[in-house]
Amino acid sequence: MKLAAFALSAIVAATASALAAETLLSIEGPSGVLKGTLSSPDGASKAPIAIIIPGSGPTDRDGNNPLGVTGAPYRLLAEALLAKGVSTIRFDKRGMFGSNAAAANADDVRMRDYAADVQAWRSEAQKRTSARCAWLIGHSEGSLIALITAQQPEGICGLILVAGVGRKMGDFLRELLQANPANRPLLPQALAAISELEAGRRVDDAGMHPALAGMFRSSVQGFLIDQMSYDPADLLSRYAGPVLVLQRTTDLQVSMQHAQRLAGARANVTMVALEGVNHVLKIAPAEPAANFATYGNPALPIAPSLVEAIGAFLARHP
Repeated sequence: MKLAAFALSAIVAATASALAAETLLSIEGPSGVLKGTLSSPDGASKAPIAIIIPGSGPTDRDGNNPLGVTGAPYRLLAEALLAKGVSTIRFDKRGMFGSNAAAANADDVRMRDYAADVQAWRSEAQKRTSARCAWLIGHSEGSLIALITAQQPEGICGLILVAGVGRKMGDFLRELLQANPANRPLLPQALAAISELEAGRRVDDAGMHPALAGMFRSSVQGFLIDQMSYDPADLLSRYAGPVLVLQRTTDLQVSMQHAQRLAGARANVTMVALEGVNHVLKIAPAEPAANFATYGNPALPIAPSLVEAIGAFLARHP
């Protein structure tokens, strides 16, 4: 189906469920066409709607990426919320997958660009559902993007921050590196690089240890400099709407202290600790090998406690 260049196009995909329609969306974003998927209850145009904002790196609309995550956490989250009567939009990031035409080089995209794209999806969500506003569900790095987006709060119902980092990215990288004793020989070079990037200065990656070369490669340094400039807790303190902070007790990537810092940024933030839930939204033990095994298992359902917490929060803020 062809529409005028300024309009969206959509293909309604057949689904096995009689409860819902899944619609493939194309919208004109700030710098090109963005692609996503709307899941909504049939005949429920006024259902609450949430935009699922993906985490870091090459993560697609289903929550998968080629670095080892194939468990489809965002698709499963959308399906679970749909069963509770909540519509969702999940999308491919600018410059990646279906949205690859929206950026010539995904490494050149900045946090404010991602936030602008979320605003475009928020506007589309309101058109699609007749809702007065849209919820933002940010996962991992998506939590920071949600907070940046919410600095322009019009049309945003509230924020649901899942596994969000509560400190500036430079501090978080130091925490990750220092937590592993095997990284001790790398720390002088790594910590020096982080300090330079925090100061807005690029570093020479030519002589870096191979284990650090990917993290600090020259092509992503502009993005890191930009990302390190944001303090998530400060951003949250300046947003007045409802906020739910969700953190998992078997998350091997983001610790509970980050959720506590976010929850303490201002009054009236709801925080829920999800027992036995890991970074990719699945029930998992703390033992690393078994925990990481869930990252590649799309047959393993989303943690019910996560869905219940979101559903209860939305019910309190109709």
